[in-house]
Amino acid sequence: MSKFIRLYQYLVDQGVAKSNIVRPKMASTDDLTIAHEHHYLTQMFDNQLDDKAWRRVGLPWSQGLIDRTKTAPNGTLLTARIALEKGLACHLAGGTHHAHYDFGSGFCMVNDLAYTALSLLELNLVKKVVIFDLDVHQGDGTASILAKVPQAYTCSIHCEKNFPFRKFSSDLDIGLDIGLSDEPYLNCVQQTLERVLDEQQPDIVLYDAGVDVWQDDALGRLDITWQGIKKRDTQVISTCLQRGIPVATVIGGGYDKNHQRLAERHAIVVESAAQLYQSRFL
Repeated sequence: MSKFIRLYQYLVDQGVAKSNIVRPKMASTDDLTIAHEHHYLTQMFDNQLDDKAWRRVGLPWSQGLIDRTKTAPNGTLLTARIALEKGLACHLAGGTHHAHYDFGSGFCMVNDLAYTALSLLELNLVKKVVIFDLDVHQGDGTASILAKVPQAYTCSIHCEKNFPFRKFSSDLDIGLDIGLSDEPYLNCVQQTLERVLDEQQPDIVLYDAGVDVWQDDALGRLDITWQGIKKRDTQVISTCLQRGIPVATVIGGGYDKNHQRLAERHAIVVESAAQLYQSRFL
């Protein structure tokens, strides 16, 4: 969990995070019921879930974890609202795409992507949302929550033979082979993104920029270099901006015993976004 404060501090030290930091308010249980079952939320927040449910989440209960779990979804929603106004914004957390309607999984307890998509639609801020999920693991929770919401289009490009072992169907799933390298990966990402944008014509893209695609990630199984991640994030954001489509990014997954190195990997999407924003809007 130390990656979050390390990410923030690294971006401050690099001069990327200055006066452009905005802090979200904590979401209420009622707020979160737009994407989750009320009983599940109350049981989780009050530490009343059984041991099996907590093992599925993979994290021990603590009040700090609960406070973060209530705050991060509003961080993604706030990021999206700023992106609609400014064209581009980045969340220094988010991407908890394994959380389902009534259970948590894979270190994810509340699904910030589904929550944000449904909230934007409920508020009539957009008519069509695309969730472009490039975490190495399939966005099963997002797919299941939004399965019957045609205004929210889910696309997941992930390593096929990896967690979760029971996949839920996104609107578009692309399962990659173990060990895939930069060039075919980047080609797949670009071709898929252009296809999705052509077909869906979204009002906003929620981009899950998971860095667990990195070749040495503890839970990854792909062979994407650090430079490949940089190229990926740059091409995703620039493609959307060239079409005039706002982009809100979240950091997604990443696993590394070296927490500082992990934080710097997560910073790639923010640094890429900052460079593109300066060249396009300033």
